[in-house]
Amino acid sequence: MTSTVGVVVNPVAGMGGRVGLHGTDGPELEAAVRRGAGAVAPHRARRALRRLHDLAPAVPVLTVDGPMGTDHLPGPGWTVRTLPRARTGPTTAADTRDAVREMAESGVALVLFVGGDGTARDVVDVVGASVPVLGVPSGVKMHSGVFATGPEAAGETAARFAARPDAVGCLDAEVVDLAGAGGSPHMFGVARVPNAGGSLQRAKAFTAGTGETDLIALGREVADEMREDRLYLLGPGTTVAHVNAALGLPASRLGVDAVLGRRLLAADASETELLSLLAEHPSATLVLGVVGGQGFLLGRGNQQVSAAVLRAVGADHVEILASRGKVAALDPPVLRIDVGDERATAPITGYRKVRTGRGRSTVLRIVAEGVSDTP
Repeated sequence: MTSTVGVVVNPVAGMGGRVGLHGTDGPELEAAVRRGAGAVAPHRARRALRRLHDLAPAVPVLTVDGPMGTDHLPGPGWTVRTLPRARTGPTTAADTRDAVREMAESGVALVLFVGGDGTARDVVDVVGASVPVLGVPSGVKMHSGVFATGPEAAGETAARFAARPDAVGCLDAEVVDLAGAGGSPHMFGVARVPNAGGSLQRAKAFTAGTGETDLIALGREVADEMREDRLYLLGPGTTVAHVNAALGLPASRLGVDAVLGRRLLAADASETELLSLLAEHPSATLVLGVVGGQGFLLGRGNQQVSAAVLRAVGADHVEILASRGKVAALDPPVLRIDVGDERATAPITGYRKVRTGRGRSTVLRIVAEGVSDTP
């Protein structure tokens, strides 16, 4: 008999990404709403659940009534039991924890949650390693190793696990988040996740100082090449920050900076700000680093570089920077994009040059996760 899958959706997860915020916890959600942020998690929940239902239409689902669950079940034919939500108003972390606690007590084989690292912490705070969990990546940041590489991969893995949990098996995965205002990484716990191989992303590897001399030289080389009349969008991360340093400019380590004529036009810019700058300065280059251990270029902590921004820049004007250590640690040796727009990402997929030092580069394959973030 197919095992029951518990499904819980954090409907506000990821809203802050495109508007230049670095989460949607507490006051950041209010700020995201004021900036006109749109929902992200519902679309990605439907993508994952559609794939789950396509592959395992008889799988029993235990979920929450309303925006934390039943609202996102695509199409008829589900075998579903619902949990009532105890509170009214906007959803909270307490709602997530309450739902997951009831799912665990009901004996679900897997908790499939939709959110980011904050949601992962709430889930694992309740179940620890007692119940396997799997995340549909939908937050602003996904540093933890409990997430599938994309919504469809999550649905496929959940279907396989529900059908044959003993055959698929489980492994340990780190739950990692940024602690405090300074954004320092911290491991908050260990979860059990389905042994999904290449469908499961690894936890972000924090490798400060690795290949530092090479990266300083690379940052100077990129800065020396920059044209006075061209707009440069410098992505987040310590690798690209070396370009800022070579220009004598501060770096938004968690955001995107816009530079023209070696001057900072915008720091930690939102998607709207980036699109406005690109409309004014259509000749532009996007400089991206690689998320260590995961290999993500887009879709993890830099959602302000949206499909629309990528189209405006053009695939031929994307520079990718990575230390040799990061490249060597990739398993499998591919780079990933997860922005939910196949037409925008198609031109950048395939084999691309990755700069690893002054006068040094390698070639890696770029793959896009999933198909579409439309309802």
